[in-house]
Amino acid sequence: MIRQKIRLGDLLIQEELLTQEQLEHALKLQKESNYSKKLGQILVEEGFVTQKDLLKVLSKQLGYEFIDLYGQKIDFDKLARYPLQILKNAKAVPFDEDEDYIYIATSDPLNYEALDILERTLMKPLKIYLAPDDEVEAIFHRLSILEDTKFIIEEVKKELHTEGLKKEGEESAVMRLIHLIIKDSILRRASDIHIEPDEKKAVVRARIDGVLQETFVFDTEIYNALDTRIKLLGGLDISEKRKPQDGRFSMTIENKLYDFRLSTSPTIYGESLVMRVLDREKALLRLEELGFEDENLENFNRIIHYPYGIVLITGPTGSGKTTTLYAALNEIKNIHNKVMTIEDPVEYRLPLVQQVQVNEKAGLTFAVAVRSFLRQDPDVILIGEIRDSETLNAAAQASLTGHLVFSTLHTNDAPGAISRFAQMGLAPYMIADAMVGVVAQRLVRKICPYCKKETHLPPSIYKIVQKYLPDDYTVYRGLGCPKCDFTGYFGRTMISEILVIDEDIAKLISEGATKFEIYEYAVSHKGFKPMIYDGIKKALKGITTIEEVLRVTKEK
Repeated sequence: MIRQKIRLGDLLIQEELLTQEQLEHALKLQKESNYSKKLGQILVEEGFVTQKDLLKVLSKQLGYEFIDLYGQKIDFDKLARYPLQILKNAKAVPFDEDEDYIYIATSDPLNYEALDILERTLMKPLKIYLAPDDEVEAIFHRLSILEDTKFIIEEVKKELHTEGLKKEGEESAVMRLIHLIIKDSILRRASDIHIEPDEKKAVVRARIDGVLQETFVFDTEIYNALDTRIKLLGGLDISEKRKPQDGRFSMTIENKLYDFRLSTSPTIYGESLVMRVLDREKALLRLEELGFEDENLENFNRIIHYPYGIVLITGPTGSGKTTTLYAALNEIKNIHNKVMTIEDPVEYRLPLVQQVQVNEKAGLTFAVAVRSFLRQDPDVILIGEIRDSETLNAAAQASLTGHLVFSTLHTNDAPGAISRFAQMGLAPYMIADAMVGVVAQRLVRKICPYCKKETHLPPSIYKIVQKYLPDDYTVYRGLGCPKCDFTGYFGRTMISEILVIDEDIAKLISEGATKFEIYEYAVSHKGFKPMIYDGIKKALKGITTIEEVLRVTKEK
């Protein structure tokens, strides 16, 4: 293997990705670690450069091409025969082979010693490509999963080949595997469990803190058994594989009862199964536990105690809207008022609340339910989502007849809800009279408290957020540890913006002001702060990272 002498620090300074002071600081830290850490690793840990920038510079200098490992058809059975520890030492994944070369992707092309050992072990020349560290680690993670689940997979196969014979009173191997998948996902704090078939394999992925992580890999034979058994659990038709189905089931995990919302969808390789984990305790969150900053909490508390009007929660799917709505209901429900909800579906059961589920086959839509609620003498009405003009008109009518109405809408920001109502056909004067407040929210991952440390912002990130930062600031990141599964994040919190519709803003709305005019007026006259301010504030407190905030918000 040809070794090129690379002065990484000088290259990064040359590309204006690093300053001389930052390089000297990193070299000092490397010396303090007794050179146990590589310079590139320290530069990334300190936040001076991103790994992507590092690999781009090395790619240019070494002449190695980038490759998308996820796009390669990797034979994991063959990969498992390679010496795993040697692969890990070289951070290298063999993904192809021909008569002349073994093709590998590595995230550490300067580790010549480890790559030499790998080449001697494989007894064939290496053709080197570059891949990000997270892609390489994901392949190693899948190999570990295959090894760890080998025993129970063999049990399931044995059971399938003996036509399901098992001892009396013994739980089937398929059911034990389902328990294992669900228990593992819950212990990882997953909100959703995905089982997805592919051409030759099926993959189980868990959505942890909003990001999907691969947890299990099975043969198609195992997937077929899982698919049938999970559909039986959810009360679905196991013979119907051509159209989507929805179901529900409950299961006790670690002496705690969980509900699961099951959804199936036909794909070209089989049915994609998704189980939404519904933890009953999460429905009982208090407003103070949601993550509102003091000013936003005060504003939200005020608008949910108004006697009438529409309170909207906006944001994309998976942004915590339902949790915020339920926390608001928990705050205001009591023995002296009547609360009714129409939901699709009912996710959590709430005491002292009359909950109704949409049933379109029977003609029970959001709009029909709201009109019927008005004859039930409610004080508070919750509408799961305003999807059409009929539901919107019913909600407006309910608010104008003295009811407090909560609902959700899919818009990117709080002022956008006003223009969305206008697009759906509600007259501006009606919007001004009916609406009392809009909350736009997102969920961001929290920095893992077990591996949190101070860091620096890369120049590319600093340029974007410079105007939001004070002169003297500190930011943090998680290095990654066993507690957070080496992601650097542990749990999620909310960032939000709240537009309170007072008389001045209501007057603007009734005069047909645009979303941008309302936004400008709210910022300059009412102290309205866009969501990014809330996110930056949390990042400066060490709750989340600037990168997380930019991932979910739009810089204004």
